Amino acid sequence: MSRIGKKPVPIPGGVSADIANGTLTVKGPKGALTLRMRDEISYSIEGEVIVVKPANDSKQARAFWGMQRTLVDNLVTGVTAGYTKVLEITGVGYRANVQGNNLKLLLGYSHDVDFAVPEGIEIKTPDNTTIEISGIDKQKVGQVAAEIRRWRKPEPYKGKGIKYRGEFIFRKEGKKK
Repeated sequence: MSRIGKKPVPIPGGVSADIANGTLTVKGPKGALTLRMRDEISYSIEGEVIVVKPANDSKQARAFWGMQRTLVDNLVTGVTAGYTKVLEITGVGYRANVQGNNLKLLLGYSHDVDFAVPEGIEIKTPDNTTIEISGIDKQKVGQVAAEIRRWRKPEPYKGKGIKYRGEFIFRKEGKKK
């Protein structure tokens, strides 16, 4: 039995949930998100909670149970609080700033990198070396952060590159004479 799947997802005040046509729709103060429901899982709204249970005793239903409950919880959290990822840039001359709907990155290449900000995502640069990515969809926020990080991953010798805040970079010792 899934320990995560057994816990019902509470619906806070100001948030409404609706099940129709095989999709779960959650609306809140920050917006609305939808989730396509799996056939192996049964979803029900009971009072102020969303209950996720396996529809049958198959191995696949048990495998999806905990994940689907977490996805429903991510919808509720997204429309109430939202999600934020913070990237830090380390390196001489490396910097970033937002210009309109583009993120301009100077990462030591012979050209500037222009990253188009997708719809539903907000990017801020409080200073030249910090990028804050926020939005209501957890998967989309993480994907945008990964795409920006991919332009210059942190290297292990000097630690130069783009890393997540709080990420540990394993440092290697340089060549000895």
